[in-house]
Amino acid sequence: MIMKNRIPIGICLSALLVASVSCGGSAKSTSTSESAPTVSSTSTSLSVNTSIANTSIVNTWVGPPADTTQLPIGTSKVSLTAPTVGGLYACDAGNPNGGGADVAGPWIDEAAGTWNANEKLSVQGSVAWPMAKYTEVIEGSERKISSNGLPVGDVTGTFPIATDDPAYSYDRNPNTIAETAVSKSLPVTPTPAATPGCLGKAAIGVLKNGVVLYAPLDERNRDAVAYETQDDCDGHPQQSSNYHYHDVPSCLLAAATGPSTVVGFAYDGFPIVVERNALGELPTNADLDECHGRNSPVLLDGKVVTTYHYSATSEFPYTVGCYHGSHV
Repeated sequence: MIMKNRIPIGICLSALLVASVSCGGSAKSTSTSESAPTVSSTSTSLSVNTSIANTSIVNTWVGPPADTTQLPIGTSKVSLTAPTVGGLYACDAGNPNGGGADVAGPWIDEAAGTWNANEKLSVQGSVAWPMAKYTEVIEGSERKISSNGLPVGDVTGTFPIATDDPAYSYDRNPNTIAETAVSKSLPVTPTPAATPGCLGKAAIGVLKNGVVLYAPLDERNRDAVAYETQDDCDGHPQQSSNYHYHDVPSCLLAAATGPSTVVGFAYDGFPIVVERNALGELPTNADLDECHGRNSPVLLDGKVVTTYHYSATSEFPYTVGCYHGSHV
């Protein structure tokens, strides 16, 4: 069995997460990265400067960290009517005959309603994607993001899942990974919507390694992070060969060691942030609102600003529980 672990990530992606810089070029309002690039002295300097700014952010959580050996399964916390703290506001009821894991893995205790993230299997394989790319440009009031949907600076597992892979016993994902064009123009200064928006089954955001983020649901509206098997970086493809995550993956979490690291953007424009306290701990649902976010200082575009943002947790719904702003 291959258990979940923490994976080191390329230096270019680490700099991009911290500083939103250009990898292998001058540091402007543009950030572009590709697999195995070199980091210019300009971008390294910007990374250091923004890291210094990051030290002014101090996060304090209201409770103890989540117990990753007994995480609540989020399926029962999916609502079709309204958002709730620790829940997910879904746009549809799901398809009871839809795709997803075939069998609950031994890391899941359905009777207790919990799952053990430390014992969950990963899909085997180590596939590199040297053509992976991600570009982020601020033009006026818009943040323009494009990628080819492949992970910059990291590898994926082997898909379709091989029959001799232990994960095949629980989740027989038959899909392949292919380039998928991602192009979004998001507001640099997003505004809250009059009412929170529900989340659909397709992409709800994009992370800074070029991979899209889906809501943490399978086609049956079950907790996809708990039930489905993903690779070592917590990703897998769907029927259209679109590689995606259902939470902030372990490879980005490993690179985000500071108190505030923007790792991506939801499709309403609000940032998705890995926040840590002085002990390096993530927040819990008790620290966040019904959309899984909060207003607080974060390091965004090289400056510390107070803004609404979604925050990564170990608990369901993991990243985004509903749209705080109007999604595009």
